[in-house]
Amino acid sequence: MSASTIYIISDGTGETAATMIRAALVQYSEKEIQIVRCKNIRTEDQVLPLIDEAADRRAMVVYTVVSAQLRSKIFDRASSRGIPAIDLMGPVLNTLDKFFGGNHEAPKAGILRAVDEQYFRRIEAIEYTVKNDDGKTLQELDRADIILVGISRTSKTPLSIFLSHKGWKVANIPMVLHAPLPEQLFKVDQRKIVGLMIDMDSLQRIRKNRLEKFGQDPGGEYASLAHIQKEIEYAHEVFKQNRKWPVFNVTDRALEETAAEIVRIVAARMGWPESALF
Repeated sequence: MSASTIYIISDGTGETAATMIRAALVQYSEKEIQIVRCKNIRTEDQVLPLIDEAADRRAMVVYTVVSAQLRSKIFDRASSRGIPAIDLMGPVLNTLDKFFGGNHEAPKAGILRAVDEQYFRRIEAIEYTVKNDDGKTLQELDRADIILVGISRTSKTPLSIFLSHKGWKVANIPMVLHAPLPEQLFKVDQRKIVGLMIDMDSLQRIRKNRLEKFGQDPGGEYASLAHIQKEIEYAHEVFKQNRKWPVFNVTDRALEETAAEIVRIVAARMGWPESALF
């Protein structure tokens, strides 16, 4: 028995139509079905030859197209060639149009694909950022969009996670007193690197609160002003030696404000388009 053919015509990826057709074809498991997916079809010149090809193969056509004009062309051509055609998008759009009173922007092809790409970009960014938190690994440092450098409790991790949810791959590197920064940091594009600084009194308060929260002695070296002063002086010295790194003071600043400023500066330095900003 020869296989039957279904042409999927879409102005995007065709994934929506493919998913629906496969779900329906479960009822026809005894049939041999070949699915031909035609992506990014947005003009009459593209669609008419496909309808003719489907007709020559005695196929049926399933389409998800937002343009009413193009949907009409597909239907008319399929009808004239005597092949069945199913419009999966038109009835939904028409009903929504009536429901919302027709007050909406003109339909745009490929929006779902753009949304999907943004979603997967965020997922990839979050996975990268978690993996590269606090200098855990340096093998993929060159893949970072932004690299944060600062001493302990300068909001490196919260900023990294916040930025990753906006789609930015962020690595952060801790600065440890008397310990040199990793060599890999100086081999990547220095325009991606941002330094973080904080006032001494604020840092002491944050560290003491953190120690108390976890039931540890807040009177140790980690939260002592003398030790904190040495760390801050060390950070200032490192930043002075690396003047290409912009430095942000995070003292009493909202996370969102600092994150937006970091993205603005890095995007400008890297020559990224304004659409890259959030």
